[in-house]
Amino acid sequence: MTAPRVPCPTCGKAVPWTPESPWRPFCSERCRLIDLGEWLEESRRIPAEESLAESDALLDLVAEDWDSAANGGQRPRPH
Repeated sequence: MTAPRVPCPTCGKAVPWTPESPWRPFCSERCRLIDLGEWLEESRRIPAEESLAESDALLDLVAEDWDSAANGGQRPRPH
């Protein structure tokens, strides 16, 4: 039985899907590193559908935690 082949995500070369293919799904370490570099440079990314309200809520939580840390872990008292 022949091992299934998948295209290398970087160059398109056919790669056998077996344990003997150490870089699978890539054909080589070079193609793997090129792909990694594209993710690190953010040329590749998974699109997010985060709403503005979700972003604002997250920023509020971060600001509260920051304020709490600045006050020695104590929440500021309302005036």
